[in-house]
Amino acid sequence: MSGVYEIYVKDHFSAAHALKGYDGNCSRLHGHNWIIEVLIKCRELNAIGIGVDFREVKEKLKQVLKEFDHVNLNGIPEFTNINPTSENIARIIYKELSVQFNTDNIKVSRVKVCETPGCGSSYMEE
Repeated sequence: MSGVYEIYVKDHFSAAHALKGYDGNCSRLHGHNWIIEVLIKCRELNAIGIGVDFREVKEKLKQVLKEFDHVNLNGIPEFTNINPTSENIARIIYKELSVQFNTDNIKVSRVKVCETPGCGSSYMEE
C-alpha cells in the first residue's frame, strides 16, 4: 500500500453576506471573518522532500480570496444566482484551486470554510 501526504494552508478574509430565502437573522446583511483551510494530497515528494510548496499554495489561495475580501459577497458575479453560503464558498474555492494544482501527483482534496470559530463546512469531490 502506498502512502499519501496531505498538506494544508489556512488563510482568512472579511466579508458581508445575506442569505436570500432564509427564515431568520441571516437573511439580513451581516459580516464574518471567514477562515479558509485548503488541504492538498500528494503521492510523491520532490528531491528535497516537498510534495507541494506551502508558499505556492498560500499565494494562489490569496489570489482567489482577494475577490471575496472586504465586499458584500451577494454583489460579486459568483453569487448572482446562488447564496454566498459557506458551502458555496468552499465549492468555488475548491474548483478554482483544482484548476491550478491538480495533476497526476497532486490533488486538492478538501476546502474548509468557517464563518465562526465553531461553524463551517467543507467541500470535496470523490
